[in-house]
Amino acid sequence: MRMKKISCLFLLAMVAAMPANAGNSRRQFVSEVRRGVDVVGAARNINMPDEAPGELGLDVYQSTGVADSAEIRMFIPTDMYMRAGGGIVIDSASSRAEFGDTKHNMNDSYHTFIGLGWNLSSYVRTEIDAQMSTLKFAELGNRQANYQTLNGMLYFDFARRYVQHGDITHMRHFVPFMGLGIGVGHYEFEGAKGANGLVFAAPRAEFGFNFMMTDLIGIDIAYQYQMMIGDGFGWNVSHHGVANISNLVAGFRVNF
Repeated sequence: MRMKKISCLFLLAMVAAMPANAGNSRRQFVSEVRRGVDVVGAARNINMPDEAPGELGLDVYQSTGVADSAEIRMFIPTDMYMRAGGGIVIDSASSRAEFGDTKHNMNDSYHTFIGLGWNLSSYVRTEIDAQMSTLKFAELGNRQANYQTLNGMLYFDFARRYVQHGDITHMRHFVPFMGLGIGVGHYEFEGAKGANGLVFAAPRAEFGFNFMMTDLIGIDIAYQYQMMIGDGFGWNVSHHGVANISNLVAGFRVNF
């Protein structure tokens, strides 16, 4: 009987102490929550987390502190692009036109082009372009020649345009390239007895670089060589001939 009384008293003491403990636990919980939502504390916890162990922790925290960096952006690779621009003929690196027994250097010659391209891989692309050229010659007044050609090119980029790092795709802004191809079209040396007819541009070659100004728009600057095979190169010329034409070209490239 005595033991039963002692047990009852012990139980009553524990029940009496429970509200006090509950009150202390509630106050501690509220205090911890308030500290957790503190602005300074929250910012500190987000920007300076403790590193988690293992590969998963590395994946989670490897971008800590650089989330706002301009170096980490998402680029979506494009399948096609358009290119348009123009250029000038490099007189000293181009053939001279025959006029009777004399030859004349090109002077203030230029061309324009527009093309449509496809990105076949990270390093290879192909393009079809139309080019219109106007060739003028020193000491020949208003005499000139006009070319219109349709060309096919295969380009090789010397650096991979898009580089994948995990889930983030980086884009290089500067990519050098080289292109090889052929073309076919029509040319005409204006004026009496000017050569004209079918012309083959074989081979055509380009070497230059592309600089991207935005995610989709860039500038191409390149040296272009064309070996023109046609019916002479000038006036009073009846035999078939080959003319070497070198251009400095620049144009805009728009990816889509």
